[in-house]
Amino acid sequence: MDNAGISSKAFDEELIRSLKGFAADKRKAEEQLFSKYSYFIKEGERKYVLPQDEIFNAYADAIIITIDKIRDNTFKGLSSLKTYLYQIFHNKCVDLLRKKTTNKQGVHQTSSLTEMMSQLSDGAKSIIQQLVERTDFDLLKQRLNEIGDNCRQLLLMWADGYSDKEIVANLAYKTADVVKTTRLRCMDKLRQLYKH
Repeated sequence: MDNAGISSKAFDEELIRSLKGFAADKRKAEEQLFSKYSYFIKEGERKYVLPQDEIFNAYADAIIITIDKIRDNTFKGLSSLKTYLYQIFHNKCVDLLRKKTTNKQGVHQTSSLTEMMSQLSDGAKSIIQQLVERTDFDLLKQRLNEIGDNCRQLLLMWADGYSDKEIVANLAYKTADVVKTTRLRCMDKLRQLYKH
């Protein structure tokens, strides 16, 4: 789908049709939606003064929610796709700001693990770190096995520092954008599993 010289309304209609279409069309449309409005991330960093990774996650969540709403026909097209996506993204960022503000104002703040660790002796630190890491690692291994082979391989390579382009070559994806979109979908699956 070439969006050069196409009106915003026509672009939205074509993108929505593709998102509901066949697997290859869906994937390409997901990439296009992600890429087209990715400038929201920079705007979000400026406007909400939140760390880039939090803004990126808010944007990724907004993309996933928008795609889900399109596919389950909840998106009625009363506003443009851009406006709809931005509203979800904005709400996610505001939620993050509220959480930060609420946490700062909490009367009975619990100490973070890092603060507690800094007060322990070196020997005790390493024992506690090993226990935490082992527990986290076991749970992560279990969750990764639950999300399926493709997602597990992609996320493990990404965690090992492989770039999207290197993952394309190793796992036979079409483009780095496909890897990025698939990774977001896999991370969302993983996040959902951690909620249960």
